[in-house]
Amino acid sequence: MPDALTPSPAPDALPGGTPSGAGTLPEAPATDDGAPHQTSTRPARRSNSYRRLFSVPGALAFTLGNLLARFPQGMFSISAVIMISGVRGSYALAGAVTATGLVANAVVGPWTARLVDRFGQARVAVPAVAASACGSLGLLLCVRFGAPDWTLFAAYVATAATPNTGGMSRARWAHLFADDPDALHTANSFEQAADEFCYMLGPVVAAFLCGSLFPEAGTLASVFLMVSGILVFAAQRSTEPPVHARTEHARTPLRVRGMPPLLLSFLATGGIFGSLEVVTVAFADAQGHKVWAGAILALQAAGSGAAGLVNGALKPTGPADRRHPLCVAAMTVLMTLPLLAAALTGSLFVLGGALLIAGMATAPTMVAGMTLVQQRTPAAQLNEGMTLAVTGLLGGIACGSAAGGTAVEHWGATAAYAVPVAAAGCALLLALYGYTRRPGR
Repeated sequence: MPDALTPSPAPDALPGGTPSGAGTLPEAPATDDGAPHQTSTRPARRSNSYRRLFSVPGALAFTLGNLLARFPQGMFSISAVIMISGVRGSYALAGAVTATGLVANAVVGPWTARLVDRFGQARVAVPAVAASACGSLGLLLCVRFGAPDWTLFAAYVATAATPNTGGMSRARWAHLFADDPDALHTANSFEQAADEFCYMLGPVVAAFLCGSLFPEAGTLASVFLMVSGILVFAAQRSTEPPVHARTEHARTPLRVRGMPPLLLSFLATGGIFGSLEVVTVAFADAQGHKVWAGAILALQAAGSGAAGLVNGALKPTGPADRRHPLCVAAMTVLMTLPLLAAALTGSLFVLGGALLIAGMATAPTMVAGMTLVQQRTPAAQLNEGMTLAVTGLLGGIACGSAAGGTAVEHWGATAAYAVPVAAAGCALLLALYGYTRRPGR
């Protein structure tokens, strides 16, 4: 595609480049001192790629609103665990409640996204966030005033209405840069980096608020940020994707060629994240430094976020359906580093360095995967398609957490690092199979 900043040829130019008038080029205009201007033949240089994104009217505003609304996604679970365990004194109850919310979100999320596609982001996101906020506040009140345990589950299930804010932001970029794949690549890279930093800093902020103020502080702050952020985001109507007419026989994105193996690769990728978290906490605990587990895991997210920003500043090489299996292959190779660091050194700090490096393949893999979702999903179902990818990740995280915990119990924390390696291997096989099933073959 031609560069948007490259000047178009004159309307009266012939295919050979010679104007249809005189056979000589027009004389360059003179400067004030009478000397002719020297016309440069060098192409105009593009501005910084991220600056190009936010030069679009309304883009900066909807991005800031979306970041405010998305940041609590890394706060809700840890806030609920600290609040419930601190007031009720039961980590088992806290874990069961948050797990129920995760499963409910995986079930309800695609339906919420389908409503967003059908009626528009602003019309659905605002009431959905209101329902989610009521669920969080209901949980807070039930915990605070000693309501029966079952009410905690009932209240927290309402948080499943939370819309996929990251997916809605990606849908806006896909609409704004539908004819500019390079800019869309940069936008997807920025969104992935934002995800990593939100999930890296969110738990830290939540733990600080709950520990330094009162157990409910994290939940209250999360609700305030989510509601205020979505109101700012929804107010930017100029960048909102249009609602597409949907026929009665429209296929679910699950039936689009190439989508099932792609979504299964997201499931396996989630297995990496879930198992890595549990195994790292167990390894740190075995070393007597459980307090450092969060910081060590944050290094993996930091490596991914930094790689995402660098990846966005570079021009993508080749189509996304070819980049995706290559990125998954790199992620599989790098995921062996934590296993080697734990087995060969037993050092928590060496493990942290291995996680930092291993994380650098995560963002490019996710960017290529999300780009494929955008390309393969019909425009009228874009939010649904991306929410299905997130649902796959959440399901994989849940399965990975269970598999990692079981491996720790039976093999020990060091050997359990084989679980994320195995999950990465599954993701690679699925990505390769998806490449053979890509549309057009």
